[in-house]
Amino acid sequence: MKNRNKVLSVLLATSLVLGTAACGTQQPASDNTGADTQQATENTGDQATEAASTEEVATSGSDAPLVIASDDFSEKFSEFFAASVPDQRVADFTSVALLTNDRAGELIYNGIEGETKTYNGTDYNYQGIADCVVTENADGTVDYEFKLRQGVKFADGEELTADDVIFSYYVYIDPSYDGSASTYALPIKGLAEYRSGSDTLFNLLVKGGADNTDFTFVTEDQQKKFFETDLPEAGAKFAQSIADYCTAKGYAAATEAVAKADIANAMANWGFAKDNEDGTITTAATGTTFDVAGGQAPTAEDFWNEMMTSYEGDVVTLSSTEKADNEVLDFLSDDYKVAIATGDSVDHVEGIQKVDDYTVKVTLTEVDATAIYQLAIMVSPMHYYGDPSKYDYDNNKFGFEKGDLSSVRAKTTTPMGAGPYKFEKFENKIVYMTANENYWEGVPVTKNLQFKVTSNADKESGVVQGTVDISDPSASKSALEQIAGENSNGEISGDKLTTVLTDYRGYGYIGMNSENVCVGGDNGSEASKNLRKAIATVISVYRDVTIDSYYGEAASVINYPISNTSWAAPQASDPDYKVAFSVDVDGNDIYTAGMSEDEKYAAALQAALGYFEAAGYTVTDGKLTAAPEGAKMGYEVMIGGGGSGDHPSFGILTAASESLKTIGFDLQINDLSDTSILWNALEAGTAELWCAAWQTTLDPDMFQIYHSEGGSAGHYRIYSDELDKLVLEARTVTDQAVRKALYKEALDYVVDFACEIPVYQRQDCNIFSTERINVDTITPDQTTYYTYLNEIHKIAMN
Repeated sequence: MKNRNKVLSVLLATSLVLGTAACGTQQPASDNTGADTQQATENTGDQATEAASTEEVATSGSDAPLVIASDDFSEKFSEFFAASVPDQRVADFTSVALLTNDRAGELIYNGIEGETKTYNGTDYNYQGIADCVVTENADGTVDYEFKLRQGVKFADGEELTADDVIFSYYVYIDPSYDGSASTYALPIKGLAEYRSGSDTLFNLLVKGGADNTDFTFVTEDQQKKFFETDLPEAGAKFAQSIADYCTAKGYAAATEAVAKADIANAMANWGFAKDNEDGTITTAATGTTFDVAGGQAPTAEDFWNEMMTSYEGDVVTLSSTEKADNEVLDFLSDDYKVAIATGDSVDHVEGIQKVDDYTVKVTLTEVDATAIYQLAIMVSPMHYYGDPSKYDYDNNKFGFEKGDLSSVRAKTTTPMGAGPYKFEKFENKIVYMTANENYWEGVPVTKNLQFKVTSNADKESGVVQGTVDISDPSASKSALEQIAGENSNGEISGDKLTTVLTDYRGYGYIGMNSENVCVGGDNGSEASKNLRKAIATVISVYRDVTIDSYYGEAASVINYPISNTSWAAPQASDPDYKVAFSVDVDGNDIYTAGMSEDEKYAAALQAALGYFEAAGYTVTDGKLTAAPEGAKMGYEVMIGGGGSGDHPSFGILTAASESLKTIGFDLQINDLSDTSILWNALEAGTAELWCAAWQTTLDPDMFQIYHSEGGSAGHYRIYSDELDKLVLEARTVTDQAVRKALYKEALDYVVDFACEIPVYQRQDCNIFSTERINVDTITPDQTTYYTYLNEIHKIAMN
């Protein structure tokens, strides 16, 4: 059901990278509650044992380790291949980025000398390992020249130089690279010629198929071994990983017999089999019935074969869509990840140049405002991840054989770099790290640091009881009240706990698939927009009271589909700022000053009737009596409230549903205990309305969400040439004021299309043990872009 990959892609996008902007685009999450719950329900079985072992080492004194609560790890502690926030965070602590950013999220281009920026009335100086000069040339090309600080050393004492930057770039752009970074997609001069004429052995075999007779690029033995032995074995392990994931989550089937059989249970939960009432399951693609209650449970091989049948043998799509923790490729040997020459290509990238031992220049063929976030990479040591004997810049050798990243992949579980801490080991769900004595900003004050897997339910109590020193519980109203109750002063910061709230880099929303909620099959018609505006108007009016009830001061209602943390977000002081869905079908304001809440609710419902009528609905005596062609008298909204309504938007939907029912419209709330059902529906295009959240990066680029070719555009089904043009134009200018104006146009377009209702901007919560941590050493004035993680080397224990 496409579960784990959705959550991980989300979490990766919000990784608080030490001293840099996270690369990538906006990504979907179920919302604060849903995403956190999925992480929190894992790995609670060993809680008591882990707590006891941590308590033994977390004693008072300056030598005590700093223990940070973490969600579960996938053991991909690599800047190149990390696939989750916990893994990324570990990698980041061992690494250092070319550029850093300030508290407002602005990049620091003069890191060597440093830049002083004022925030909240205080001056702060930001330094980094490099300067960057960006030059737009007369021929339309753009140069990014990075000048490195001399004397920066990796944890093993080797100096960081231009060769390490060059090596890192070449890993990211290698034809066989399959990590999450997208540096290879930039318009770097000569990059297309470098990546052309090659493909991985895995892709060649899959494309050729088991019946291939052309052995130009693969051998007959390779093909036979792949399809007869290696792929089935990897497929079975892939299927088992899904079963293990379902077990870890506690997912159960409808009947007890099926629930006890891990593969049968996974097949039922993942949508590949129907759980019958008699203890049997019937598979969806082949129609095979397994008598699980009678002892005939399916195997991992059966599950894999069922998936292959369902996907008609399309291994690539199956792998990337259905994965829980790993794709099929992860279960194959590295031999299949090596790229093979299939045509002409060049041996170097013209646009990546080593100017001298401490200077690297990257040339783009055109302006791309998002490029700097991809180019400001975390620098990895060539001598550790690559092979020094294979590095010769003058002869176009870059530390590994082109197409073969096996040496890099071999270090995935044991990272090393120039960051503040050194990775020691991962054991019993704890990552152990020690201070990097060569760290360029100075040896970290706290010598030992641990990341400890902690359930969300224990993130507050763990700090109180001493099993962890820092954690990040959900910032709901009840959670903050509980935190305040631990302190003798009744505040969220006191003698037991110190709390820091920062704006979440994202926002909660309610979405609509415009093709499923439309009139006459034309999702862009005025009638279709009016239908969606009718629904959105009623939903929107209940946002204020409900969000305040759920979050209190830890969240606020937003009116545009963009995080308020972004510099591109419209502000209430802007002359053209408008409350979302606050005008009627004639463009008149629905609400007036001094209206009571009940008066607002009544006004919104009356405005909705106007929109419904304009959409073609028959309205008689204030009620809907018939829907126009292609529309319905009600729609379903999916929400991941755990089946118990535990979701910030649940109260909004409940109130809106009751209100709409009075005029004859049925807004059906489907409260899901398994949010993978929601992701499945979104990807399949069957969802009508849903609740989720977007998580964002430093740059407000809207390509991923709203452009027709963006990965998440299919959720809304906008597919608009006009909107595409605005999104792409904003990428081609670097003037922030111009980009903001373009994004405002794009946001207005989305609001008018009425496929997304912005709901809330919540806050992230970090709590610190006042008793065990010297709170005076915690980073002051933390923001969504600059937290204690950026200055982890300064934190001291009491």
